[in-house]
Parts: sequence; C-alpha cells; structure tokens
Amino acid sequence: MTQLRVATDVPYQLTRLGVLMSPERDNPDEVEGVLNPASGRDREGRLWLLPRLVAAGNVSRVGLAEIEVIDGTPIGVRRAAVVLEPDRAWERGTDHGGVEDPRTTWVSDLGVHLMTYVAYGPLGPKPALAVSTDLRKWKRLGPFQFGYDDDLDTDFNLYPNKDLVIFPEQVPGPDGQPSYAVLHRPMWDLDWISPGGGSPRPAGVEDGRPGIWISYAPASEVRADISRLVNLSGHRMVALPRFPFEALKIGAGPPPIRVPEGWLLIHHGVTGELSPGFDQQQNVYYAAGAMILSADDPATVVARTAVPLLAPETTDERSGIVPNVVFPTAIETIGDRTFVFYGMADSKVGVAELTRIQEYS
Repeated sequence: MTQLRVATDVPYQLTRLGVLMSPERDNPDEVEGVLNPASGRDREGRLWLLPRLVAAGNVSRVGLAEIEVIDGTPIGVRRAAVVLEPDRAWERGTDHGGVEDPRTTWVSDLGVHLMTYVAYGPLGPKPALAVSTDLRKWKRLGPFQFGYDDDLDTDFNLYPNKDLVIFPEQVPGPDGQPSYAVLHRPMWDLDWISPGGGSPRPAGVEDGRPGIWISYAPASEVRADISRLVNLSGHRMVALPRFPFEALKIGAGPPPIRVPEGWLLIHHGVTGELSPGFDQQQNVYYAAGAMILSADDPATVVARTAVPLLAPETTDERSGIVPNVVFPTAIETIGDRTFVFYGMADSKVGVAELTRIQEYS
C-alpha cells in the first residue's frame, strides 16, 4: 500500500474571491438559497453554472446561468433557465424533495456532459445520473445501481448515498481493464428509515463514519450503451475521516481533475454535531480539503491535507440557511487559471482560485 503523506505534500491552495451568485429577490425558486453548483462549457465555449435552486419547503431544482468573466476572473452570472425539476416520483420525498447538489463532468471520449445529482425521494438521498450534449436538455438515466459484492457482505443499494462524482476519463478498474469510475459517499445509518435498523457496515469496515468509496463500470459496456454507466461494481474504500476538520464525515467535492501528481480531489470535511436524519443540519462545520489519488489506481490516496484549504470565515460562509459551510462542487479553468465554485452556508455560491504552491513547481 502506498504510504499516506499529509499537509504540504498536496501542493495546492485555495484563495477565496467572493460571492458569485446570490438568491434573486422575489424568485420563488430561490427563496431558500442558491448553492452547490455544477458547471460546464457549451459547444461555443461559453461557461455555465448549474446551481441548486431551493424553493420553499426545501424543494430543489437545477438551474442554468452563464458565468460572467472580466479579465479572466468570474464576477457574476446571468440566469437562463431551470434545466432539471423533481418531476419524477422517486425524486419527491415525504418531508422535502428535489434534485440536489449537481456535479457535471464532460467526458470527451463519450462526447457528453454527465450530471450526477442527489434524488431526494421517499427513502431519502440516492445518487442519480442524467446526460446532455448542450447543458440545457438532460435525459435521465436513472438512479445508480450498485452490484452486490459477496466479499463485502452488503448491498449498497440499501443505504442513503451522496456526493457521487465521475472521473472525466477512463481509469484502470480493479481487474486492470479500462473503466469509468465514480466516487461516492454511502451512509450506514438506517434508523431514520427503519427504526431499529442500526448501522450495518460492509465486512471489514470498523469505522462507521461516512467516507469516500470508489466503484466502476467497464468502459467497453458504457461505450456500447451509455445507460450502463449507472450499473456499478468493484466497490472499494478510498478514504475515511482522519484529521480534526473531518471528524464526522468526508465527501467528494468537484469531479477529480488530472494533475502531475495523479488525480486531485477537492473534498469536504465535517465537524460538529449531527441530528438524526438528513435534513438541514444546524450544528455542523464544513471545510474544504484535498487529496491526491494515484493515477494508476485511483482507489489509493497518495497525499492528503491535514488542515483545510478553505474554511468558513466570511459572513456569507458563516451565516445562512445552514451556517458555517464551505461546500465545493465545481471546478473550471479559464485561460491559465483554475477556479473552484462552492456553496456558502447553503445560501449563496462563492468562487475561489486554485493555485499550485510555487515551492513545488
């Protein structure tokens, strides 16, 4: 196993630039916030944000807004449309519902944008997939289905799951064959769905805190039929909470990007106190860290930050629908600069610049 290194072995930093998008007054789709966006470029090269829009009752939709750029820096957005609504029964929960926290990946060898999102249905949060060629029209491919693994002695389909992101290119699968891979964050607590259900974990998992897992779909099957991408297997644990800023749980942020060291994954770590269930928590603290995953085996962490790259400090990050939240979900390059878009206190969208620490260049 590759030795885990920490802190300065992840040679990247985040510098906040400010608020990119705030809720629009008198817009019923946004009365409870705009947050946790996806992003992408259309065929003409225009850069778009796909924010989560939250209406009254914590009902979420996915919007589309063009990012305004001045002198190479994102400074605002121009709203265009709502592109995904919770209009399927499995996306409408009993207490609230919606299509939440989208992440998009442009996969060039498939020629499509892939949107993963949380379908908040009658049994809570489940990851789902939609596909588009233009960022406006999305075709649902349905909820992800996790193949049974007898060695793990568990069925991942039983569990609530969030923070699923897709690698933008093929990677080696567990058998060495080219595969498309996803990172996801299952949660073992079943009590809120079935009182007395407890927290049954996969075989060999002693730490019950939610962490990051990887699963795969064979590239040959996906190229033949893109809907096969929702059928995942080869589940392996990538990382569990380890450092103080991750004490409760961790989860993936934007889809990983390729860097000289391997795959750079911006992730979130959570501390504080969790109440039962999965609704908006008020006593938690979300910060952003980073990991480097091996290019040869993305299930292997080769470096990891021991302290956050970005933590709630500004008023917009500390005060909102859920206070004290920095939640990164999208990453884009503009010219020779890279930007991370993130949710601020479940209320607004912020932007930070990702740069390489010069001493590592």
